[in-house]
Amino acid sequence: MWDFFKRRRLVGKGLDCGKRRRTIEESEFADALQSGWPARSVLLGAFVAGLAILIFSGQQDEPAKKFLLCLLIFVTAVVQLWINHPQTLAVNSRLCLLLGVLLVQLAAIKITLFQAVAGNIDLRLAPLLVPYAFAPLVLSVLLGRNHGLYAAVFASLWGSLLVGRIDPVFLVISLITGFIAVYVTLQVRRRSRLIRAGVYVGIATWVLAAAFGQIGPVIWESPALTDWRMIGLQSLAAIATGIGTAIIVSGILPILEPLFKITTDISWLEMSDLNHPLLKRLSMEAPGTYHHSLAVANLAEAAAEVVGANPTICRVCSYFHDIGKLVKPEYFIENIPHGHNPHDDLTPTMSALIIIAHVKEGVDLALKHKLNGEVVDIIRQHHGTSVVSYFFKRALQQQEDARLGGKIMNMREDDIPAVREESFRYPGPRPRTKEAAIINLADSIESASRSLERPTPQRIEDLVNGIVETRIEEHQLDECPLTLAEIHRAAESFRFTLLNMLHARIAYPKREEPATESREEKSVA
Repeated sequence: MWDFFKRRRLVGKGLDCGKRRRTIEESEFADALQSGWPARSVLLGAFVAGLAILIFSGQQDEPAKKFLLCLLIFVTAVVQLWINHPQTLAVNSRLCLLLGVLLVQLAAIKITLFQAVAGNIDLRLAPLLVPYAFAPLVLSVLLGRNHGLYAAVFASLWGSLLVGRIDPVFLVISLITGFIAVYVTLQVRRRSRLIRAGVYVGIATWVLAAAFGQIGPVIWESPALTDWRMIGLQSLAAIATGIGTAIIVSGILPILEPLFKITTDISWLEMSDLNHPLLKRLSMEAPGTYHHSLAVANLAEAAAEVVGANPTICRVCSYFHDIGKLVKPEYFIENIPHGHNPHDDLTPTMSALIIIAHVKEGVDLALKHKLNGEVVDIIRQHHGTSVVSYFFKRALQQQEDARLGGKIMNMREDDIPAVREESFRYPGPRPRTKEAAIINLADSIESASRSLERPTPQRIEDLVNGIVETRIEEHQLDECPLTLAEIHRAAESFRFTLLNMLHARIAYPKREEPATESREEKSVA
């Protein structure tokens, strides 16, 4: 509050412009809530309490014994999570999503069976109305296939204990339909794929139920005695439940994504629309930067595919990584027309300050337009803590010239301005994900490639290798999970893509103009 009034006084005196960039606010309370053990303990305890409510409610045989079994399965589930998915266990929001979705599926199973026991649902239809694939579908799309398989296994184990007795048929149907749901939703990029997964789950449920005798029976000796109406209802229930589950999942995904700060490939694909207001501004106000961003997107997407990163994230984040240049586009080389360079009138320190500021301005614009958090992170990380080498070397050269001139004029060493490397270094942080590291390399490589006069394969290879080696020597890639083998494969991809982008063209001969009569010939005629 005091800073607000102090700033207002400075604005009134003309000593402050009043503008403040938006920044990512870090809160100790939010960090504790996101990764602290107390919050994690509350989540785990709440899930156990939910299991207890589901088991002890209604008429259950030996509920204490079943609760003990569920508790042992729960311990196994937590250990599995700790071994195979430590990042999910460490992030409380993801743990809340995982446990919450599992609990919702178990509650749906309990409600379905309770309604059947109460007589509101025919007992012959109840097993076919259970949403076996709900948790695997949701977690496979939001957290990945391994989490989907995890949900299929443990939802099946807990669910088989809720049906009144340990039911092996329920267990097998739940496991197989859950695995099918995960398999069909690998790399979902369109919501229609979810509906297709629901159809497959419904068909699988129908086939398994028929194989285990939960549909029918069909009296082949006397077909007239067969209850075909019930068989039709059972078939419809099996397939409709699968499709209905997929429709529900498709509907709740837009709610779960912002709530738990997770972005699916479906949403990334929607964000790749070049009609976004920021991208339209970039194409009009900074066309050079716009085309540079498109080229970086092509380089990064191709490299992401060969190293196992997410190509869609790389493409979308490449589009937005340089939006900070919209504030002063005329100071960046790709937007400077042939002629006067505005940096000629500035000191190297001031030029570097303008160049470095495009990262902070980009974060400000991204937060203003409510871009995805991963886009904001890559805007911050796409230069890491590297040095603006051109202006740093220019400053060192000017310092050396001043030192030589000072000797002639008998100036003291203290009168020569010092050049501090920190003034020419980006604030960072360094890339922390595969996607951020790939965009960091692609951005530098694409920018440097524009200086190649004759882009031969050997020159392109030397350029890519030099930039990659420099980034490694400067420890810019130390915090990202890329291995040396993956960096090598990414460099190969950069060389191949860049060679295709900078391919040479044939110099077509000029068209010869037909001979025409001169004015003198016409006047003579």
